[in-house]
Amino acid sequence: MNRCVFFDRDGVVNQSPGPGYVERLEDFHLQPAFVAAARVALACGYAVAVATNQRGVARGIVSMRTVEAIHAHLTAALAAQGIPLLGVFCCPHERDTCTCRKPQPGLLLAAAREHNLDLGASWMVGDSETDIEAGRRAGCRTILISEKPGQQTRATLVAATIELLPAVLEQALEHA
Repeated sequence: MNRCVFFDRDGVVNQSPGPGYVERLEDFHLQPAFVAAARVALACGYAVAVATNQRGVARGIVSMRTVEAIHAHLTAALAAQGIPLLGVFCCPHERDTCTCRKPQPGLLLAAAREHNLDLGASWMVGDSETDIEAGRRAGCRTILISEKPGQQTRATLVAATIELLPAVLEQALEHA
């Protein structure tokens, strides 16, 4: 079985759009620290994947076609930097209407079935407790990116900032 590091999209893979949604490809900006963290995961023998809720689709704010274009752009941008992406696992549904919307583990479980992943040897990295709970429910270890000192979390580890994520991930994966 394979191991994987799943990354949440908005706020981890790309700069957070704030309280709204990334509505256009032009508003999608990869975070350099994510790229560095993805390189760490690959160097440690883990696949790299993205698990993202995109509620804006269900709300009619952004089209699925736009979300797919953003994910195609993400995949190509990473490939151009020598980082293969296992996949982008996306929930476009409204809250509480499906089993794939984080904090439900459906996205991670689907990825595991599709790619023969050992979720017990995998990690979920996110910037919200919703991401952490999805990872925990799937059996993954977790890393929360939080700039709130002393924040209560059920995460396995915490990275105080996105810039510290590559170092925290490297230490975690080398000792896993």
